[in-house]
Amino acid sequence: MLTYVFIAVIVINFLVDWVLDKLNASRFEAELPSELDGLYDANEYKKSINYKKVNYKFSSVVSLVSVLVTLGFLIFGGFEWADSLARTWSSNPVWMALLFFGIIGLGSELLNTPFSYYKIFVIEENFGFNKQTLKVFITDKLKSWALGVVLGGLILVAVLKIYEWFGIYFWWYAWILLTLFSIFMNLFYTKLIVPLFNKQAPLGAGLLKYKIEGYAQKVGFAVKNIFVIDGSKRSTKGNAYFSGFGKQKRITLYDTLIQNLNEDEIVAVLAHEVGHYKKKHIVYQLLISVLTSGLTLFLLSLFLSKPEFSLAIGVTTPSFHVGLVSFVILYSPISLVLGMIGNIVSRKFEFQADAYAKSTFEPKVLAEALKKLSKGSLNNLTPHPAYVFFNYSHPPVDQRIRKLKRIDI
Repeated sequence: MLTYVFIAVIVINFLVDWVLDKLNASRFEAELPSELDGLYDANEYKKSINYKKVNYKFSSVVSLVSVLVTLGFLIFGGFEWADSLARTWSSNPVWMALLFFGIIGLGSELLNTPFSYYKIFVIEENFGFNKQTLKVFITDKLKSWALGVVLGGLILVAVLKIYEWFGIYFWWYAWILLTLFSIFMNLFYTKLIVPLFNKQAPLGAGLLKYKIEGYAQKVGFAVKNIFVIDGSKRSTKGNAYFSGFGKQKRITLYDTLIQNLNEDEIVAVLAHEVGHYKKKHIVYQLLISVLTSGLTLFLLSLFLSKPEFSLAIGVTTPSFHVGLVSFVILYSPISLVLGMIGNIVSRKFEFQADAYAKSTFEPKVLAEALKKLSKGSLNNLTPHPAYVFFNYSHPPVDQRIRKLKRIDI
């Protein structure tokens, strides 16, 4: 009976996503909101519609293949095969877990890599976004795999050893470990991980730096670390982000952002990012992440004490790694709800950061920057409300511009 529950969870999760995607696709050709009048001419808007349609069809195929492979793996004993193969190589629980997830991960990469290649070198290429070479694609994959093996392997080994030492109460200690890791990565991700994939350089002297420093001084935001990242080696799409806190805080600008926006528009985007810092959104998001991981680990501890969950996915010998897989499958409905709540909070934070930018800089300039960024990325400007509710971490751009124009924000 539990096996049927697993199958039902996988299918229902797929159907929910399929319905939401279908609803969203039904609005691809909708009239643009009045806040975005004049953003596109007829040919440009037709191009944006085609981009959305192509991506929708592509993601539908990827999702269907993924769910069919997952169901096939579950129904026809794939997990038992991977577990048996790992056991033939080692009887040590740690090595068994590493081998088991290595087999699953390798299979996943073999399945997903062709889709990734098609997405970048066919879809993104055809619409003029891709700047990535095959060499960069391959080296990115190799580096990502290496990071996954090293970091993922170390975390898995640490959690498994904690489980061996403390049994079902392991989640407390694993929670502390993962919390410390999250804080460390939040502080040092841009220094340790980003350089493996991108070049970063301090923003050079000039009008842009002068305006950024002038704004920072005006709002009492001490900033010494303003970096430019070579996003153009992969895509024409622009971005900017704020990371770290305390002495480790850093502003990072994509070189494509500098190419596509003028100085005032870039300062407006940064004013929004400073708003996140001033409103302590980074700390709140980290706290939410920590609480969510605590809940997840507590529920995992309950799952690991029930061997029937391992049997339900076709594995005859219960273990930590098999219990973890069964938990991930059954956790998906909870993850959907937590993700929905997280998106609601995130959208609220985005409005608050916009409000801060409006009160400390020019709202019209930020609105213009949002328009340019949306147009430059061919973003979906007419999303279905249900799709926004479940999936959007940022409010639709027309809603943001509408609030920027209000005088009571």
